[in-house]
Amino acid sequence: METKGNNNTTRSQSLVAAVFTVFLLAAATAGCTNTDRQNGGDVIVAVTIPPEQEFVEQVGGDHVRVILLVPPGADPHTYEPPPGVLADVAEADMYAVVGSGIEFELTWQGKIAALNPEMLVVDCSRGVDLIAVGDAEHGGADPHIWASPKNAKIMVENIREGFITVDPDNAEDYRRNADAYLGELDALDAEIAGALAESGVKKVMVYHSSWAYLARDYGFIEVPIESEGKEPSPQRIEHLIKQAEEEEVRVIFASPEHSTRSAEVIADAIGGTVVTVNPLAKDYLANMRHVVSAFTGSGRP
Repeated sequence: METKGNNNTTRSQSLVAAVFTVFLLAAATAGCTNTDRQNGGDVIVAVTIPPEQEFVEQVGGDHVRVILLVPPGADPHTYEPPPGVLADVAEADMYAVVGSGIEFELTWQGKIAALNPEMLVVDCSRGVDLIAVGDAEHGGADPHIWASPKNAKIMVENIREGFITVDPDNAEDYRRNADAYLGELDALDAEIAGALAESGVKKVMVYHSSWAYLARDYGFIEVPIESEGKEPSPQRIEHLIKQAEEEEVRVIFASPEHSTRSAEVIADAIGGTVVTVNPLAKDYLANMRHVVSAFTGSGRP
């Protein structure tokens, strides 16, 4: 027991030291951002997840440098950034938060803002019709707003306004870049709507609920295996197997950052397969086309 206590104390001391170092770095770099902006330097923008990085780079063009806080392959529900990344955020002009209750931001947004009080925080969820989850006492919103092109367009518009606020000299560039990318999202929106309507897919079974906004906006139902981040009980797995058999579901979808064990149990029972689709891929347009192709293909014999 003494060894465990000593280890816990050592870890706590290391964490305090790391955080203290970050704050020292933040103090040392305070004011650098404003000086760089005045001298025409890049706009430094922190983002939480890779799809936001894509949105920011499309709008910012040649004027932006992006700090990605949750790297590819990491789970934004549980990820903790290293001190070096937090030190980088001390130089940021803007932090584009998803804003819909993603766990990383619930834990870290306030701490990140404290590192850089002059940084503009842009809530990319402003204007999005959020999907409520949970009960009245413990409920919140489904955080995966970016997983629908209709919401992605709103996020891009919020990002555009953030750029114009922190760098008004290049406002026309940001408007032009945003308009071009919004046009691509409009085309994607129409393409997805047509593909899903033609496919006749009504339900998609997934391990982790990442696609509720896509389902709502394009007329199908997402059936999640896990519930509130917890593995399903044997009774729920039995129920899902029966549901999949009755509705002739043959594909179970999983995300690369989550375990596929429960999905594989159900797929084996129904003679189906597990297919990986990634809600966090950076190449948003190509990835959404891939996801929708997988979903529509799952409904074909």
